[in-house]
Amino acid sequence: MASNRPAPEASVPVRFGPGSRLAGTDLADGEANRDWEEWNPTAESIRPVRGKHRVAKQRNALARSSTVLGVGVIAAVGAGGIASAQDKPAVSISLPDALSDNLPDAKSLPGVGSFMSDGDKKTDETPSPLTTAGLTAADTQQGTTDSGEALRARILQQAEQQQAEADAAQKASVEKAAAEKAAAEARKQQTDAEKKAAEAKRKAEEEAERKAEQERLEKLAASFSLPTSSYTLTSTFGQAGSMWSSGQHTGLDFAAPTGTPTKAVHSGTVKSAGWSGSYGYRVVLELDDGTEIWYAHLSSMTVGAGQKVTTGETIGRVGATGNVTGPHLHLEVHTAGGSGIDPMSWLSSKGLTP
Repeated sequence: MASNRPAPEASVPVRFGPGSRLAGTDLADGEANRDWEEWNPTAESIRPVRGKHRVAKQRNALARSSTVLGVGVIAAVGAGGIASAQDKPAVSISLPDALSDNLPDAKSLPGVGSFMSDGDKKTDETPSPLTTAGLTAADTQQGTTDSGEALRARILQQAEQQQAEADAAQKASVEKAAAEKAAAEARKQQTDAEKKAAEAKRKAEEEAERKAEQERLEKLAASFSLPTSSYTLTSTFGQAGSMWSSGQHTGLDFAAPTGTPTKAVHSGTVKSAGWSGSYGYRVVLELDDGTEIWYAHLSSMTVGAGQKVTTGETIGRVGATGNVTGPHLHLEVHTAGGSGIDPMSWLSSKGLTP
């Protein structure tokens, strides 16, 4: 079937390299004497494997035979044969078994064997360095071998952690606001309670003071007495008028019928008793604290100077002696220093109401 004559059985081994020749053939002398150069694949002449792109290593028997056949054809024909074959029609080429048996195994060729593997071996499942980029020791311990899954897991974990922190912060804020509100309410209640207690205390103190004053006045009233009875107040202290030589009234007038008894307002000693010009008959009663009570315009006197009297004891009677317009008791009150004061206020301070 081939137009070439079959080569004789290998009497001369086939050699590759500079100076190699094919003996026992009827090739033209120029073609037979041409030197051949050996082809050694290098890393620069072979594209490196990148990422997950790998050449399938499974080959069938026919592919391996075709590869060996192609290498053998290149070695046998040579550059000159290829050049001359461009002008000739394509023909089939067959190699003797002796020649094919002496050809090197394709797997043993530098840079070629790495592309080929036995058909029964499985594809290498070792992950590419790109797929493991970014993996940490913790990811490896957890069994994660893919950097994308590890990144996704870390992002989800970080999102969950941030959500948990946000929830915790919100809960703490709510609890803080509730605590502040409760504290404010407690302070308000305490303030209201303190105000109520202070108000109650103030009222209680005022009530106690009122009762104490009332008791004091009652005691004073028990120890003090009005100077007369069945009377009418006609002139008050400080009242202005031409009837009085000083231009104003200096005492308190109790108008009553002549002969109405006059009484000691408090226990004391009679300092003087007798006629006193415009006052008519007058009795001066000195109390224990030095206060002097003047009884004027009396119709009669029942006590004398130096005599001690008690509260409510009669010391004289109402009259119209001295500078008067009608019967009445003219009552004056003088302090220990001699100053005249309002008899109405003084009697009121003793629990008496004229």
